[in-house]
Order: sequence, then structure tokens, then C-alpha cells
Amino acid sequence: MGSFSVTAALAFLAIAAAPAMAQGAPIDAPAGEYTLDKTHASITWKIKHLGLSNYTARFASFDSVLVLDPKTPTKSTISVTIDPKSVKTDFPFPEKEDFDKVIAEKFLMAGEHPTITFQSTGLKATGAKTGKLTGNLTMMGVTKPITMDVTLNGAMVHPFRKIPVVGFTATGSFKRSDFGSTVLQGPIGDEITVIVEAEFFKK
Repeated sequence: MGSFSVTAALAFLAIAAAPAMAQGAPIDAPAGEYTLDKTHASITWKIKHLGLSNYTARFASFDSVLVLDPKTPTKSTISVTIDPKSVKTDFPFPEKEDFDKVIAEKFLMAGEHPTITFQSTGLKATGAKTGKLTGNLTMMGVTKPITMDVTLNGAMVHPFRKIPVVGFTATGSFKRSDFGSTVLQGPIGDEITVIVEAEFFKK
């Protein structure tokens, strides 16, 4: 086969695959609403400390609802609600200072704004099981669009619960200053990186 024929064949395959890549591969799970399995979910976040390390914390209280379209996954939606007062830092001397409370009140303004929310606005496939999830993050009374990289880890009938379950990993970053948090900027970084691990049961 000549080079022209090879090029033409590759171009044809790319055109044929484009719709599937745009929508993502179908997911082997029923359509509908899915609720978060809180025992197998986590939201952790990292921020630079003195340029030396990525200090890591997490939220202990949050919930999420997934509406899954398995035939066209990019039409799926997700919403997340987080209690900022539930932040956990594993500060080693709680008898000296309630560091979790300091972070919640000073960095996240949890007293004035007791809820953090995320509502998806779109999903673009980047592969059969990966995509770019866009949505509106509301934090400290400010709403801004952010983008998360999402990976479908799996979909199955849960071996113990005997109901459909799907699992995802999502990562993304944003500047806290965009939401009005400027406490100790410089020694403490501006960019926050978020890592989400979640499993969802069919409702």
C-alpha cells in the first residue's frame, strides 16, 4: 500500500472515530440518578507551603449526585455540596490550637459562607474513559468556572450490594484569590489542587 493510501486510511479512521471520541465510549451501566457511596469517596486538596511542600488537607463532610447518561456520557451531570467547616488537616498538636477551625474560618470563610458547591455545566471526552468536566464552583460567596480532568475507573454490579455502581477520579486546580482568599498569600500558595475519588450507587 502506497504512502497516499496509508494516509487516506488513517484519515478515514480518524473521521470515523471522531463522534465516539467527542461523546466518550458508552458506559456499561443503567441510566439515571446515582448517589454517593460516602464510605468510598474522598475530597483532598493541596496547597504550597513556603515553596517547600504541598500541604494536604481534606473535607470530611460532603455529598454528591450523579445523573448518568451511559449511551452519551458527555450528557451526564454531577452536583457536589461540601461543608467547609469539616476540613481536616491532621495538625499534630490539637491541644495547642484547633488548626482545622483556623483553616475553615480564615482561609475558607466558613462562618459567613457555610457551603461550597459545584455544579457541572459540560463534559468533553478526551478518550474512551477520560474527559474534561467543566462546572461552576461556588466558594466564599463567589462563583467561578473551573475544569476538572475526569477518569472513569469502572462500572459494574456491586459484588456485595448487588446494585449498579460506577467509580471516578477527578483532579483540577484553581486560584483561591479568585474566590477572595488572600490570607498569608506568599508564604502560602495561591493555587489549590483538588483530588476527588468517588463511587456512586444507582438510586
